[in-house]
Amino acid sequence: MDSLTTPLGAARARGLERELAVAMDAAARAAALQVERYERLERIVHKSARDILTEVDTLSEELIISTIGEAFPDDAFLAEESGQSRPGTGRTWVIDPLDGTVNYANGIPIFCTSICLVIDGRPSVAALTDPARDDRYTAVAGGGAFLNDRPIAMPVKEAMSDLVCHISLPPYGFARREWRIRKLIRVARETGSAALGLAYVGNGRFDAFIQPRGLWLWDIAAAGLIAEEGGARVTDGTGGPWFVESAENRSRGIIAALPTHHATILELLR
Repeated sequence: MDSLTTPLGAARARGLERELAVAMDAAARAAALQVERYERLERIVHKSARDILTEVDTLSEELIISTIGEAFPDDAFLAEESGQSRPGTGRTWVIDPLDGTVNYANGIPIFCTSICLVIDGRPSVAALTDPARDDRYTAVAGGGAFLNDRPIAMPVKEAMSDLVCHISLPPYGFARREWRIRKLIRVARETGSAALGLAYVGNGRFDAFIQPRGLWLWDIAAAGLIAEEGGARVTDGTGGPWFVESAENRSRGIIAALPTHHATILELLR
């Protein structure tokens, strides 16, 4: 097999083979822990009225940071539970140790681990694991997206009526806009794991991911790169850049869709 048709081959061509290998290893270790503890939780903490934290979130994050930090001690981290370290190297690992915690805590097998290396403000390497399916998504900027080490790409669907879309719109002010979209597509779904739903766009399990607000960098960094490298057009909720590495832009929206339908979806949201 041509080296460029494997994730590590694509990473090697861009001088990022070690980074991807470490990210994949860290994600695999977290996935193994999550499978081991699945439906055996000992502690659940309510972070807010709608958000919870389990001991597996914390342990997964510690395991990921330890694995990556041992390999790249000078790199920075932005992680959901522990915040951000700021060495000035221009390299930041953006980590969501367990996206879909409510699903996980309730025994619903839709959750993932998301790891992305951002270099000079641009997502460059992504590793995302879906432990319930034993799926491993990876991507390298400019080198393509992969599922279980095989290249992936979105299938072409000419008609809006054929689209299966992940839609998560705010409860207030978007009901009419959501109906505009729903009546044009085949069906809408919501997984409870934004990162996994967005990654699914990379190989066409979803034809679009639509969430115009309420996401954080750790939700979208790895999955957005996977979707983009799989052929999707990816923007923020208004059509602007989908990834901006700055404190004031961590809470944001994202629209990822087949390029032929992206502009239509944006227009329907206005």
